[in-house]
Amino acid sequence: MKIICIGRNYAAHAQELGNEIPESPVIFMKPDTAVLKGNDFYIPEFSSDVHYELEVVLKISKGGKYIQEENAGKYYDEIGLGIDFTARDLQSELKSKGLPWELAKGFDGSAVLSEFFPKKDFDLKNLNFSLLKNKEEVQNGNTSLMIFSPEKIIAFVSKFFTLRVGDLIFTGTPKGVSKVSENDELQAFLEDQKVFDLRIQ
Repeated sequence: MKIICIGRNYAAHAQELGNEIPESPVIFMKPDTAVLKGNDFYIPEFSSDVHYELEVVLKISKGGKYIQEENAGKYYDEIGLGIDFTARDLQSELKSKGLPWELAKGFDGSAVLSEFFPKKDFDLKNLNFSLLKNKEEVQNGNTSLMIFSPEKIIAFVSKFFTLRVGDLIFTGTPKGVSKVSENDELQAFLEDQKVFDLRIQ
């Protein structure tokens, strides 16, 4: 299983971090060991500035390579929500040196996943999702604000990586990312349905 992540796919989020709006999808990856087991996230000892980033996640249901955008919808049947935890201080340090920043994105437990739901149950062009931290809303996104649609993402990614059944694609986060602290509680909602409840340790 590959975990493919899209960076800067919401203009407001790119702007809040001082990044340019990309002309094509920004890609990074997480290993399968990044998937969090259980409902507790432990802040790693190598970072003092870990940020949450809530995202819609696609689950690939059909393998393919060089997938055309108009056919890309046939390659995933389910969606869920996920958190791309990011060690922002480590990421900034690595970026300042011109180094890859997988260490800040791919560490153990950095990929939180909800269960997956049939995509046919949702309007994927107008899908609401949100994150509460300690009962207060901190992120509120809608897929209509994506720079690159799921179909564009699948078409682009499949030029470089063969997609296989079970691969996951994190599609980018809206604005509102911020630091987590010990004892925080994060709750994610897909439309009005709570899909996970996470404790920060």
